[in-house]
Order: sequence, then C-alpha cells, then structure tokens
Amino acid sequence: MTAATDGTGRQRAPEPAVVREGVLLLDAERRLRYANDEARRLLGLPADCEGHPLDALDLPPALTTLLDAPGALTGAPALVRGRTLSVDLHPADRLGGPPCRLATLRDTAPPVAPDTARLRLELLYRAGASIGTTLDITRTCEELAAALVPAFADFASVDLYEGVLAGGEPRPGRHRPLRRAALAGVTELPPLLAPGVPVPVVPGTPRARALAGPCSVVEPDLSAALAAWDDVSPGTVDAMREEEVHTLVAVPLTVGGTLLGVATFWRARPRPAFDEEDRTLAEELTARAAVLVENARRYTREHTMAVALQHSLLPAGLPEQHALDVASRYLPAQAGVGGDWFDVIPLSGARVALVVGDVVGHGVHAVATMGRLRTAVHTFSSLDLAADELLGHLDALVNRLDQEHPAPDGADRPITGATCLYAVYDPVTRRCTLARAGHLPPAVAYPDGRIEIVDLPAGPPLGVTGLPYESTEVKLPEGSRLVLYTDGLLASRGQDVDHGLKLLRGALARPGRDPGQTCEDLLAALLPSDPADDIALLVARTRALPADHVADWDVPADPAAVARIRAAVTRRLDDWGLSEQAFAAELVLSELITNAIRHAAEPIRVRLLRDRALICEVWDGSATSPHLRYATDTDEGGRGLFLVAQLAERWGTRYPASGKVIWAELPLD
Repeated sequence: MTAATDGTGRQRAPEPAVVREGVLLLDAERRLRYANDEARRLLGLPADCEGHPLDALDLPPALTTLLDAPGALTGAPALVRGRTLSVDLHPADRLGGPPCRLATLRDTAPPVAPDTARLRLELLYRAGASIGTTLDITRTCEELAAALVPAFADFASVDLYEGVLAGGEPRPGRHRPLRRAALAGVTELPPLLAPGVPVPVVPGTPRARALAGPCSVVEPDLSAALAAWDDVSPGTVDAMREEEVHTLVAVPLTVGGTLLGVATFWRARPRPAFDEEDRTLAEELTARAAVLVENARRYTREHTMAVALQHSLLPAGLPEQHALDVASRYLPAQAGVGGDWFDVIPLSGARVALVVGDVVGHGVHAVATMGRLRTAVHTFSSLDLAADELLGHLDALVNRLDQEHPAPDGADRPITGATCLYAVYDPVTRRCTLARAGHLPPAVAYPDGRIEIVDLPAGPPLGVTGLPYESTEVKLPEGSRLVLYTDGLLASRGQDVDHGLKLLRGALARPGRDPGQTCEDLLAALLPSDPADDIALLVARTRALPADHVADWDVPADPAAVARIRAAVTRRLDDWGLSEQAFAAELVLSELITNAIRHAAEPIRVRLLRDRALICEVWDGSATSPHLRYATDTDEGGRGLFLVAQLAERWGTRYPASGKVIWAELPLD
C-alpha cells in the first residue's frame, strides 16, 4: 500500500482498503457445505443453499466449470451477475480430513473509497428521512421517486398494481397492468409514461423479470428492452432514446410476501450504468418505502371503509319543511374520519329540530357511535321531548354504551365522550328553544345586522356526569340566520376558541346572504387547507307562519260545543280553499275534542295550522296519554284514535309545560 502525500510533500497515513471475500466449502459430491454472507451476496444464493449440489444453485456455467476443476486455481476470472470475480480454489483435506475444496471469491472491481461509501450512506439517510411523511399512498410513492433524483438516477418511476392506490388488495398477474403512481426526473417532462396511466408489463423486459422473481434486476444496456417496448409504446421509446436513457435498476415493492408493484430508476448518458452497489442501495431504500406504502394502503382501506360507513349514517338530504331555509356542509378530516354529525328533524306543530353533535375520537368506532347517537336523537325527538330532557336521555344512553364495553382487568373503563347541541324552532311563535351538552354555543345573525353568540348554559358533555341540562329560549325574527357547528370549524387553524368566534362573527357580518352562501363564507374564513378534525356546519334562516294560516278556538267542556267547533272549522277551511279536506278534518277534530271533554280536563283548545299539511291540534289540561287500541265487534267505543290514525298522515302526542297536545297531520293534496 503506497502512502499518499499532501500538498506540502509530507506523507499522509494510508487509507485502508476494504477487502471482502466470499468463501465456499464443497464436498467430494459437489455439494455446498458452507457459504459465508459475502459469497451469498456475490452469487445471489438463497438462504437454504447449503446442502444443495452445485447444479441446483443456478450458478453461471463458467463459474461451475471453475469449481469443478480437478486442481488448484489462483485468480481465475468468472463473470457473475454483471461483475468479474477472481476465484481461488484449494483442497481442504491436507490434514487427513474429509475430501473437500475451499473456494474464495473476490470482486475485481476497485474497492469503494471511503468518501464514496460515506456519500452513499448520506444519500440513503436523506432519502429515507424524506419518505413516508404522510399516510397518503400517492404522496409516499412521489417521495420515493423524488428521493434519488438526481443524486442517484436521472428518472424514477413507481408503478402499483390496480386497486392498491384505492387501498385494495394487490392482485398481481401476467395480464394485470400496473398503474403509474409517481414519476420524477431531471427534466420537466420525463420521457416516460405519465402518472395515472396504465403501464403494461412486457414479457422478457427487466421490469417483467423483476416482478416475476420477485427480485431486483440491474440492466446495464437497455437496447433489447427498448426494442421490446417499441411495440407497446413507440412514442415513449423515442423520447427515451432522445434523452439517451441507457440503463435501469428495477426493484419490486414487496412486504411480507405481498407484491405491491415495482420501483424503477433510470440513467441517461453520460452517467455510467448501474452496478451491484447501486442495486444494493436501491433495494434498501425501496424496502423501506414498500413498508410505508403498505401502511398507507392499509390506512387508506380503513379510511375508505370509515368514510363509506359515515356517509351511510349521515343524512342523504335535508327533509322537506317550511319553517326554515337550511343549508349544511360536512367536511371529513385529512387525518381520519371523525364522529361529527348534523340533522334536521321535522316535528309536530310545524316545528323543526336542528341537531349538531361530535363524538370524541376518530375512526370506525367514533363513526359507529355517531350513528347510534343520531338514531337515538331521532327516536327521542319523535316523542316531542323538551330540548333539555332529550339531552338527559341521550346522556343516559351514552353511559349505557360505556357499560356495554367493560374495560380489561386493571384498566380504567373507557368513556364514550360526545357533545351535542339541540334546538327546536317554532314558526308560529318565532321562538327557538336550545340546550347543549358541552358543545360550542350557536351564533345568530339578525336581520338588522346584529351578530350574537347565544348565551346558553354549556352543560356537561354526554356520558360524563349524569347531571341535568338547562335550556334557553330566544326570539328569532323572520330572516334570522341560526348557525350550528362543530369544534373543527373554530380550532382548525390552531387558534383559540375566542379568536375563532371573532372570525365567525366577521364572516356572518355580510348582509343579504342565504344559508348556502353563509356556509361558504364561514368555510372561506375559517377552513384550513388540511383540516385536522372533521367539520359539520348547519345554517338555518327562519321563516314565520303567517298569522292568517293559524286559527284557534277555546272549547268549553260541553259535548254540545263539538258541533259549533266543527262548523267554525269548516268555515275556516273554506276561507283557506281547503274545502276538500273539511270532511276528514271534521271527523278527526270531533273524535279528539270528544275524548278531551270526556277523559281530560280544562282548559281545552283547538288549533289549526295551514303548513305543508293541515295540522289539527287539540290541547287540554290533562297529562294522561291516549293509546291506540283495536276495538272488538262488541265494544261500544274505542275506535276514535283508530279512525284518526287512518285519516292522518301522522299523529301523536306532545307535552308542553302543562297538559298535553294531541295532533294529526292531514295531507293537502
């Protein structure tokens, strides 16, 4: 080893050369008894190579001939996997042991200089750190393609089997094309197929061999491959020839025996052809990326399932009702599907309930819990419960859900946390009753330009304490905009809630905006490019039921009053142009008024509402609930509510602050 000199003529300490030798031990029957790691690397031997005869190891014929030589060899050359090896062969039985031969293999290529090895390690470190920054499959593939361009290759492409990009299981096959997921290059338009297009696998080409192995393939000369590709994509081949692309290394993306696709790195002249050291670097980086792509694929599959489940549980459309002009928006989070939901529920008496809720956490469990809570809210609202009472029932339900899933031994019982805001608007009185369970307060934009964050008692989140809830009633002039939202809207830019409410006020300050435009204003002011939490937004503009669409009468507790009320109802329906509905309305009201006189208490009142249906209501002072039953042939009564149920589209009972209201909706058509 010759010592080098520095600029002053003084000798520097010699740099050590890296020498690695492969060692093979062969017995008299030409069976491989031992192979060290370097021999396995140089020859590409499988893990179970020991014990197999030479002919079964798929070695080059020239090397097999050398190993079968009867005498000793020193420095005999053999071309193996694109590199020239120096082979030494000596007998190993000089001390009377079993007849064996010892072969040593050395790569004749100049040893890698320390600086070159360090640069490779630095490149591998930098490239590895830049891959897998997200759980997006396409982004991960793009990071892999860009990681080694231009330091290692002039162009890089990543191709995946159909379905992988959508999170599906890869289905490799000879006739199943790949799809280009990512492409990077030193030129603005690389001479390769663009991302998103199918990439055919041409038999016999380097990439086809890499997928068939699956094993990495180094192709120092692309002349034959370009000729084969010319029949499939001549335009691409012409562009590659113009760029003088002459060599590639193709590495399959495999994880645990699952083949996802292939990564291909290309070089153009004057850069040298890829060699075995390049193969090793590409294999190591691609192996890391394959794990990240598989993780992203699994996440995408779970995310897609959760999104599909969530969309099936959220309302497909807003129901028909005349009390509110409503617009809604739902935006899922980038990181994972959450449990936000909203609802618009028509109630009796032309009233409408608005609901917004948020289940703590993300994923399928949060979505499933959201679906259960949304169904429960529909069920409780059908009973016409007061807003605070409904939240109390919902809180008890969440506590029962927690008890259905006991914690493992020694662990704390998990809590299904959720928040909810429930509001009921009455277009007759123009009043809105609201209650919330740990949810953010609603906002109101009044027609005169005032913006108010409703001072509403917060109440504990659902499933936490079991404490009672309080409701608040606010007067909403016609044309007011009521805004309900989840916390993802305010916390999405990382600011505190007060700052978010300030931005919300500013977005609501624009006059003359309808609910859909208001939604867009709010999202433009508050939504980031990559929301960390999902967002549910509900904007409702109030309408009022005209006074001439409402009629009511006080009824004395006298059966003779039924006829007078029936006549008054007929006259009012004639005024409304609803004479065809008079017969059904008379029958329904006659039965309900008679029941109130016989079985309930004063005061008794009748109210008619002309909305999307003709609503007949009978109010009384009793809290006794009527029940529908089927009368037998010998019963003298008991058919009144059955008759009401047959004539009405919907009917039911609700309980105001005192007494009850029995109502029935008759169709107008």
